[in-house]
Amino acid sequence: MDAPPEHHATRISNTPDPGESPNLPIDQVIKKVSQDEDTYFLARAKYTYRKTIRIQEIGPNGKPVGEYLLVTQAGHESDGTPVDKVVERPQSTLTHVQLESEDLDGLNRIPSFPLTTNQLGKYDLKYLGKDQVDEISCYIFQVKPKVVERVHAYFQGVVWIDDKYLEVVKSYGSWVNDLGDVKSSPQVPFTTFETYREFIDGKYWFPTYSRSDETLHLKGGEDVPLRMVIKWSDFKMVGAAPANPSPNSAAPSSAPANTTPPADGPYVRPPH
Repeated sequence: MDAPPEHHATRISNTPDPGESPNLPIDQVIKKVSQDEDTYFLARAKYTYRKTIRIQEIGPNGKPVGEYLLVTQAGHESDGTPVDKVVERPQSTLTHVQLESEDLDGLNRIPSFPLTTNQLGKYDLKYLGKDQVDEISCYIFQVKPKVVERVHAYFQGVVWIDDKYLEVVKSYGSWVNDLGDVKSSPQVPFTTFETYREFIDGKYWFPTYSRSDETLHLKGGEDVPLRMVIKWSDFKMVGAAPANPSPNSAAPSSAPANTTPPADGPYVRPPH
């Protein structure tokens, strides 16, 4: 999958360049990564941001022929409860997929930082080599769950880690259980996502762009290419998080109460 033309990974920081990376053992690299993931998880709870979900049907010429758009603003109610408020939701022009906002609730269950210290012991990470993500030289690690389950899904794929600062800047993979790849809902067949992060406020690597391409197989034998792009933008600090979140705790979401999963803990399989 080609890198999105509208995304460019770069780092702007007030801290000096550390120069060449120290020759750390792999386990120390992984430990540093998980500790930073804890930091980013906690920090993002203190931000409000805009989230744009765009799903398109792709025609034979490779151009969109139908589209569903949902724009929400993350914030908090007066009692501190996190909430996503709809900012924009025009009429869908999709022909083969009928979507409601509820069909996308499963996306809120996907942890943004799967390799926190609480979850790290459930994965095997294997060093694959080095690669370049825009201007950033990276280590590449393969990530696999040690054990797959029916109720919980775990990340399986590849992560790109800044080889100087030892932070995740990109990931590519899916969430799996003992039945295979997990779909967020029957109406949304996307399973494999390529996700880029951006350096926010000179401190935190937050996901800002995620893309998935899948094919919808219709009963008549027709195949319809689909594309989903999710963007997070306009990050603004709103002060201390209202509820003392931790990478090990459950956090509310806009999903119905009986399906709310732990945030950045195990991905709870959607109830279908």
